[in-house]
Amino acid sequence: MSQLTCILSAIEQGDAHAAEQLLPLVYDELRKLAARKLAQEGPGQILQATALVHEAYLRLVDVDRTQYWNSRGHFFAAAAEAMRRILVEQARRKHRYKHGGSKQKVALDKAHTSYRSPHEEVLAIHEAVDKLGAEDAQAAELVKLRYFGGLSVTEAAQAMSIPRSTAYAHWAHARASLRLLLALEPDSFPS
Repeated sequence: MSQLTCILSAIEQGDAHAAEQLLPLVYDELRKLAARKLAQEGPGQILQATALVHEAYLRLVDVDRTQYWNSRGHFFAAAAEAMRRILVEQARRKHRYKHGGSKQKVALDKAHTSYRSPHEEVLAIHEAVDKLGAEDAQAAELVKLRYFGGLSVTEAAQAMSIPRSTAYAHWAHARASLRLLLALEPDSFPS
């Protein structure tokens, strides 16, 4: 049993000190996930990768709630979900009227083009993933891991404990479904 698995097991048992040992083991990987996700967000993103990791970590090791992780992949899937929720909450907060609502800063060289703001995109994809989840839960989980967690299809397949070929089939289905749900051009959603 790896050190990470032992610590995750100790956290399940309610050991508050185990959470302190977990962060140094997973910090670098969580930070890479957060940095990849935030790099996709585009301009106007005020959340830093470090802040996203810390917020997600605090949600994951909440000692008031018993956590159950049966593997490293399960833990990182939970981390991707926590990051997704944080980004969606931030997008909703930015979309509120008191924070500027639908108004956005636009660089002068881009003033003539119209595009969806990063916050609107996060909210639209979040809602589309929820609709996809009602139809195909595994495909929706794969999108969460890929889009919100920054994992590759292979990494997401490992986290979900499914064959890589199955993950690629789910990803193709998810991309097609999300294009329809979001009314995007065929090459608009990441491959």
